[in-house]
Amino acid sequence: MKPRSKSFLSVALLVLALLATGGSVQAAETPEWFFHDIVDTAFVKQHVKVPMAEDVMVIDARPKRAKYDKGHIPMAVSIPDSKFDKMVDRLPKNKNALLIFYCGGPT
Repeated sequence: MKPRSKSFLSVALLVLALLATGGSVQAAETPEWFFHDIVDTAFVKQHVKVPMAEDVMVIDARPKRAKYDKGHIPMAVSIPDSKFDKMVDRLPKNKNALLIFYCGGPT
């Protein structure tokens, strides 16, 4: 797996764990290069609204057919972790946009 894919997967797994538990993780527990910020469910709820703000994107990193199509966060964009490098063009042009990733957890 490429370093960029590993980093993406790590962020997605972390966000999912936080959503599932409602908890938070201290930065000292995970190498700093894995993510920019750690967020909790309150942070995600603050930004996940319908309609979604133009400078926010929620990305569902789960397999599209197996998981995303069966249910996902409203307004989430499907960019499966296995296809991230091929679908990077779906990310916002605004490089300052807030990206919130989530996935199905470790497999």
